[in-house]
Amino acid sequence: MPQASQGFRLDINGLRAWAVAAVVLYHFGIVQVGGGFIGVDVFFVISGFLMTSIIVRGLETGSFSFWSFYLARARRILPALLVVALVLLAVGWFLLLPDEYELAAKHAYRSLLFVSNQTYLNEAGYFDAASHDKWLLHTWSLSVEWQFYILQPLVLAALWKLLPGRKTVAISLALLFAASLAWCIHLTNSNPAAAFYSLNPRAWELLAGGLVFLAAPHLRITARTGLALEWSGFALIIGAALLLDGQSQWPGWHALIPVLGTAFVLLAANQTSILTGSRLAQWLGDRSYSIYLWHWPLVVALVYAQKHTEPLWIAGGLLLTVLLGDQSHRWVEVLARQRLARLQAAPATVLLVVIVALAILPARLIRTHDGYPQRVPEAVAVIEGEKKNYDQRRAECRKADAECIYGGPNVAAILVGDSHAASVVSALVAALPHADQGVMLRASAGCYISFAPDLVAPKGDCKKLNHDVREDLETQYPGLPVVMVTRTTGNLLGGVTGEAEDPALERPVFMFSTHYDSFSPAYFAEIEKDFIATACQITKHHPLYLMRPIAEMGVNVPGTVARGLIWGKERPVFVTLADYHQRHAFVWAMQDKAKEQCGAQILDPLPLLCDGERCSGTHNGWPIYYDDDHLSESGNKLLRPMFETLFK
Repeated sequence: MPQASQGFRLDINGLRAWAVAAVVLYHFGIVQVGGGFIGVDVFFVISGFLMTSIIVRGLETGSFSFWSFYLARARRILPALLVVALVLLAVGWFLLLPDEYELAAKHAYRSLLFVSNQTYLNEAGYFDAASHDKWLLHTWSLSVEWQFYILQPLVLAALWKLLPGRKTVAISLALLFAASLAWCIHLTNSNPAAAFYSLNPRAWELLAGGLVFLAAPHLRITARTGLALEWSGFALIIGAALLLDGQSQWPGWHALIPVLGTAFVLLAANQTSILTGSRLAQWLGDRSYSIYLWHWPLVVALVYAQKHTEPLWIAGGLLLTVLLGDQSHRWVEVLARQRLARLQAAPATVLLVVIVALAILPARLIRTHDGYPQRVPEAVAVIEGEKKNYDQRRAECRKADAECIYGGPNVAAILVGDSHAASVVSALVAALPHADQGVMLRASAGCYISFAPDLVAPKGDCKKLNHDVREDLETQYPGLPVVMVTRTTGNLLGGVTGEAEDPALERPVFMFSTHYDSFSPAYFAEIEKDFIATACQITKHHPLYLMRPIAEMGVNVPGTVARGLIWGKERPVFVTLADYHQRHAFVWAMQDKAKEQCGAQILDPLPLLCDGERCSGTHNGWPIYYDDDHLSESGNKLLRPMFETLFK
């Protein structure tokens, strides 16, 4: 077992190994580690512990230097991050589509400026569909840490000047910890993405590490107590990694589990532990930062190559992660620290600033030049452009309180639903008999249409949409046809099983008065009862047309087709009819019962989009989706003959 050198704690280094292993296994889709994202929280506590110890000890001896502190952090973090970002931009020149390359460049320079957490907050959530399009998504945690590193010494130095002593620091950190934790729990319920990515609701995790450092000298921890603390801490960390998942409310109060577990391990301070002191744990701990940096781009690469569900490719990705992490540690981290340590503070700082600026420059050029579309054949760029071939009013009109009229001013039909309704509205307009006629759209993305007053929905605006539509349909435009188009299966069950972009749900998110932890027969019975009741209520005042579900392709269609052209290999995108009917059987059955009991009519897009064996994501070689499950403005026009039947 390795021996600890003076000032070096084997337990902390070994704990890093556990944290990075959890994150890597989670991101590579090892299902048993469904909560492996808690590894980041473990890193936060460790960082808070170490940074507080450096600052407080420096303040006590009068030797603390802001410049030295920030330079040390930069020497530790920047070199390996720079290499990963530059390698990504170099490889991306040959492999990425223009939009993808532009996005990668944007994320590269935001990561190097340590503001990527705010960038990703503005784009999508960590667990959301678009996450596997972001090659540097994992740098959000580095940005949070760096922002903490900037503020913490300023705050502690100010406190120390006003009232020196550890007691003042401890009380102040405890108050900040409580405020940040309370804000985190509140924000997780109201705005989970902000709670996940922002410093303020995450600071308590780093402050927890600082409080452990300050409390440790005052606690008498015997060998027996230390052993109990250590094993209890690992039980909490491992339990969180195995029992939590992407559907857990996060961070919120759940994050207390791994944070508390990490605090226990740090308090135990066991330098001879079999859990943290082994050669393997120490080896991984030394390389944990570089392994963390390299693992996510490799995960995205597997998704990009459509190999993310194949065990051999996953095993290869894990092996390559460790190999690249090892080489990055040896030839970038260690070498850069040694070389920079030989320089005086001023030249070392100038050198780092110049290198970062030189790395940001190509990223900015790529962004300014729209990803250099001339890199790829024109046909590739045109096909990729289908990603943006959607209704340009969708940001305005996919809201609960929006009442958008498309076409002429005289409303002739009402279209109700979610983003799938918004994706076909122009096809319904094209089917109108007269130019002065229009379609009113009432839709909100990800919303399940239900008039039940006790509906529990993950989005607050979904309840508002349902309430307003229920009220308005009773009095507004009586007798006009109502067309309901929703991704009902996706809303209830999540994406296609095995799909990296939009994973299947593990438990219901739309419920009524009864809470369900699984997709039980009782749950589906309640959904069916409500669906039919909602349909019957609409038919009291309007003819109702229920459209069969659109086939979900499981991959981004324009991107997949365009990538195939880059590689000179056609990538057919389709779902078999057998798989389609298996996935949507429940929705079809509900719609059929609504037809029988309420007189609702069925609109079937399959004859227009599918042949006798499969539903394709392309038509005559051209993408008809703008992502994996929404018809584009090109594709939705294929449905015009179906919609014309409403007005005959």
